[in-house]
Amino acid sequence: MKLTDSELKRLQGICLELIIELDRVCRLNNIQYSLGGGTLIGAVREHGFIPWDDDADIAMTRDEYNRFVKACEKNLDKNKFYLQDHVLDPEYPWGYSKLRMKGTRLVQMGQENMKFQNGIFIDIFIYDHVPDGFFARRIHYYKCYFIRKCQYSIVGRKNAKNAFLRGWYSVLNIIPKKYLFSELDKMAKKYNSRNTELSRHMTFPYFRKECKYGLPTRSFTEYMDAIFEGKKLRIIKDYDTVLTLKYGDYMTPPQKKEIVFYPISEIKFPE
Repeated sequence: MKLTDSELKRLQGICLELIIELDRVCRLNNIQYSLGGGTLIGAVREHGFIPWDDDADIAMTRDEYNRFVKACEKNLDKNKFYLQDHVLDPEYPWGYSKLRMKGTRLVQMGQENMKFQNGIFIDIFIYDHVPDGFFARRIHYYKCYFIRKCQYSIVGRKNAKNAFLRGWYSVLNIIPKKYLFSELDKMAKKYNSRNTELSRHMTFPYFRKECKYGLPTRSFTEYMDAIFEGKKLRIIKDYDTVLTLKYGDYMTPPQKKEIVFYPISEIKFPE
């Protein structure tokens, strides 16, 4: 389904509510986070949402995210919001987390029959260190690639574009989800104890060769306030390095044909 302009504005408004709640919990507990992805571009270029953006992204280092999970137990407004990851929701299959609003529903295309909770959300991407060294970095990359494909297999086995891929994803889907998350946890613990050059979110791809293996770890050490939709929110100070590596000329809006939306099959706004 295609959102109308009024629906898109309403969705952005709910995403902003979610970001504000995350910001409130983080400031109460001195937890650092940054707007991420297109939301970070919006903060820098538009001082708010990119006009056509239909989601919102947050970036946190692993240590800060672990603190955020504990802070949510005592400080999150549980009447309106809930945090979701593979520990808090055993049916949730992805390697990144979401903060969702209760009393809403948003189902992405191809995920109609999945059992995890489906409220309107913002994504929380957790950054872990990447090993240094030519071979270690590439081995880490392909491990992450394999785990990401295994996690996607629950969707790909039914929705991949041809029979061969659907069969391949059906095979990958046999691998237990607990094993995949166990491997991710092992890699995170192993390399986060080291002061490495690069960091990345392990189960989400970077599409430009300039950041194929990750982003500079130093970019996630200092944060500052920025105005986003009239609200004071947090971004990394080194946003220019990260956005240039990920997107190139991020200050020039893309042509309309380059804009990509994630397909929605169902959406329900709060009463």
